[in-house]
Amino acid sequence: MILFPAIDLKDGTCVRLKLGDMDQATVYNPDPAEQARAFERQGFSWLHVVDLNGAFEGKPVNADAVEAIVSATGNPVQLGGGIRTLADIERWLEKGLSRVILGTVAVRNPQLVEEACKRYPGRIAVGIDAKGGKVAVEGWAETSKMTALELAAKFEGAGVAAIIYTDIDRDGILTGINWDATLDLANAVSIPVIASGGLASMADIVRMTMPDAAVLEGAISGRALYDGRIDVAQALDILQRAGEHSA
Repeated sequence: MILFPAIDLKDGTCVRLKLGDMDQATVYNPDPAEQARAFERQGFSWLHVVDLNGAFEGKPVNADAVEAIVSATGNPVQLGGGIRTLADIERWLEKGLSRVILGTVAVRNPQLVEEACKRYPGRIAVGIDAKGGKVAVEGWAETSKMTALELAAKFEGAGVAAIIYTDIDRDGILTGINWDATLDLANAVSIPVIASGGLASMADIVRMTMPDAAVLEGAISGRALYDGRIDVAQALDILQRAGEHSA
């Protein structure tokens, strides 16, 4: 069970949004590369990065910051936000990313996701961001008519490495992960699912170790880490011990 620390990039800085609103951004670190190093020093094994400007503009925007992050950490890095073409995917993977996350394009052009999975097996994830159960796109600015389950089902057998499922209604407000919806999705598909949005406290960490949550690959934490609501050493120890117990 992996705990993914999140670095959300806005205008080159490390921020957290409230409910996906770009106007409600709190800057936590002006140096994303240093934040990446700090997470590695704390013992995390992965890093989750989102180019927020890119998600809204439909093209990579914070490339310099992302490249600095990749250079600064030895941990594998997954990136989402504004990645809409095969050329974008190829460019990022060549720059050292372990995994790219496709969101809006997974709704608009699922064939591109399938092609990317064939070209880069094990390195393509799909980001499913849901608002009221319906998939949101374009940096959460638009909501589609498709449900999260319907979108996930489209990629069964395509070779998608993981689905990052975010409940927008809980993102950045520390109300806890939407465990019911997340586990429903994880049990409906064979693709590994990563929970995102709302991880609030050590109670969520403990919840990750419950038997029914074993179906998940892990969960992403942002604001709770930056605000100190999560004791990192204790959280990683709890997850490691749970993993050893279930092995």
